[in-house]
Amino acid sequence: MDTRLETMRQSVRDGDHKQWRRQITVDIVPECERENLSWVRRSARLTRRMCEAEQVVIGPTERIVFTRTIPVVPSLYSPSAWRAVTAGRKLHEMGPISNICADWRMVLEQGLLGRRAAAQAAREKFAADPQSVEFLDAAIETIDAVLALADRYARTARERGRDDLAAILQHVPGRRPRSFHEALQCLRLCHAVLWMSGHYHCGLGRFDQYMWPYLQADLESGRLDEPEAEALLAEFFITLNKDSDLYPGVQQGDNGQSLMLGGVRRDGSCGVNRLTYMALRAALDVSMIDPKINLRVTPDTDMCLLELAAKLTQRGLGFPQYSNDDVVIPGLVRHGYDLEDARDYSVAACWEYIIPGKGMDVVNIGAVSMPAAVHRGIVQGLRDGADFDAVLKCAADDISAQVKAVANTYHDLLLPPAPYYSVLMDGCLERGRDLSHGLRYNNYGVHGAASSSAADALAAVKRMVFDRNEVSGAELLEALDRDYDGFETLQSRLRTEAPKVGNHDDMVDSLLVWLFEQFAQACESYGDNGRGGLLRPGSGSAMYYVWLAQGHQGMSEPVVGATADGRRRGEYFSSNLAPSAGVRVRGPISVLQTYSKLDYSRICNGGPVTIELADSVFRDAGAIRRVAMLIRTFAQLGCQQLQLNTLNVETLEDAKRHPERHKNLIVRVWGWSGYFCELAPEYQDQIVERHVYALGEPVIPVQVKEITRHESKTRIDATGCLPVVPDRLQRPDGTY
Repeated sequence: MDTRLETMRQSVRDGDHKQWRRQITVDIVPECERENLSWVRRSARLTRRMCEAEQVVIGPTERIVFTRTIPVVPSLYSPSAWRAVTAGRKLHEMGPISNICADWRMVLEQGLLGRRAAAQAAREKFAADPQSVEFLDAAIETIDAVLALADRYARTARERGRDDLAAILQHVPGRRPRSFHEALQCLRLCHAVLWMSGHYHCGLGRFDQYMWPYLQADLESGRLDEPEAEALLAEFFITLNKDSDLYPGVQQGDNGQSLMLGGVRRDGSCGVNRLTYMALRAALDVSMIDPKINLRVTPDTDMCLLELAAKLTQRGLGFPQYSNDDVVIPGLVRHGYDLEDARDYSVAACWEYIIPGKGMDVVNIGAVSMPAAVHRGIVQGLRDGADFDAVLKCAADDISAQVKAVANTYHDLLLPPAPYYSVLMDGCLERGRDLSHGLRYNNYGVHGAASSSAADALAAVKRMVFDRNEVSGAELLEALDRDYDGFETLQSRLRTEAPKVGNHDDMVDSLLVWLFEQFAQACESYGDNGRGGLLRPGSGSAMYYVWLAQGHQGMSEPVVGATADGRRRGEYFSSNLAPSAGVRVRGPISVLQTYSKLDYSRICNGGPVTIELADSVFRDAGAIRRVAMLIRTFAQLGCQQLQLNTLNVETLEDAKRHPERHKNLIVRVWGWSGYFCELAPEYQDQIVERHVYALGEPVIPVQVKEITRHESKTRIDATGCLPVVPDRLQRPDGTY
């Protein structure tokens, strides 16, 4: 980046833009009550008043503008009225529609004036339907609000002698962009208004697909060269970090500004283009937490692209997150997605798969606590003197019961109207129906949380209680009741002698596979979710690896105490698809081999294999290629999703003690990246405790011995590629 962009980047990190924030309250309740506005009209009025209240801010060197000055999104109803409106209905999270992705290609191609024309045409078509007319009038009100905001920016730019910006803002977002610069400005403004309208986790979708036509035209005409285009791209990325502290999430950084690159097009051809590479380079230059980069890959993805992505991993940003097209697309098709739409998938805030413009999927309605199901099965089985099959039967029944409980809670889900978001989605205006009434896809996603911890507990009981009779059921039950106080030797044996997930050990891995089979079966058996969709099981844990272990307000599942894998009460569970913390495993390849055994066609809600690499991995020039080969191995083995994070434990510990020294330290938390020193202590602690792998030299490429087809999935049995972990990375307890 040049000096201008470096200065801009540092200014955003220093929070200089916050000087423009005004502590004023936009209160729309009185006027809404005075005019007796419906919910959908209140939502439109919110967008309008928020746009009107914004103060125009144009930095002297900015080429892509918009700085949010009104930090608080007001309520639509008084507290008592809100309780009355929502009585007896289930709201998702904070209420507003979230965690979906607009059809940004359509928005850019039509411009907001094109969307307004579509709304006017639909209003004439549905003139006899009061509900449709009301919705369409609300949608038009939001469009006009955004256009008026852009006009105020254009007039201010002209007054300040910024004729270049004025010309852009007079054209977009009303009309189709004429250049890459205009397309970026259009996206920045339209996307920002989503947050101002009360929505959150607003995705950016397949950026290199819908933006490429504008860049391609500029490059071919000579209006831009690649360095100029990358400078614009870097500035756009920097602007996305301006308001991240205003966006709601479990922790700061959990804002869902996810962006997808690569993958196949809707017709199945390769979608990788020059912008794919440029976006990765720009993210590397900017090195901030937004946007969260996701990269779609296959076993045949070019090594040059993988090596560029590996450089981002080296930087320690926690992204790209990788999705395997050869696994994801068949899984979505199996769950009812049309093939062309499945090929067009992106991700929600973390990793869950969504279809831009066509998906009103609610991808996180809760989690099944696999450790809780297994713990109950073990306790009941051992108390009854039953065999291991009875333990499994009890655990399976518990998983099924948990699925039903979570899904039943959402069977009467209330989604508030979203007139502005509807403008940006496929077909809402044309059908005269608000987004809240549903789209082409209306499925629910459920997390299968802490699966490795659950499988480890089952394996410990099977091996040590049932197979070898080394521990009696009564002794184990007493140890669990006492949280291993007085049973430290038994606890140590359970931790170190029992099989653990992550070592390519078929005994424990088969139990992991079994858990997900039961989970998938329970979701498949549930039927309609209440919105004409189905349940999508996934393998992610999100924040539940903490919540299920330590409790959280609103959690229906009770905290699980000591578990049969040797874990004490309060210790974290495994996160996503990763070995349990403190477990000794052979290395990253054995981890991938373990998780390649899952049938991802049945668990398509996403959930990555998560691997933490020691920063010493990158100590020589060949390291980037080795990490790129690790990514390729992930795809060759048939895994679904991969997160790589580069950590230095000593640096993390120092950051806890001296946060002022590590202001820009970025880590992957679960499905998102954040600044380490801005995280709550429990998340910092869990990150420190994660596995850290080193890729020793040499890393032997995977030798493919046998390739077999299981339904739509390629399964590869591989040997070799077992990196040597240097002794200096070994902790005193034998873990890495």
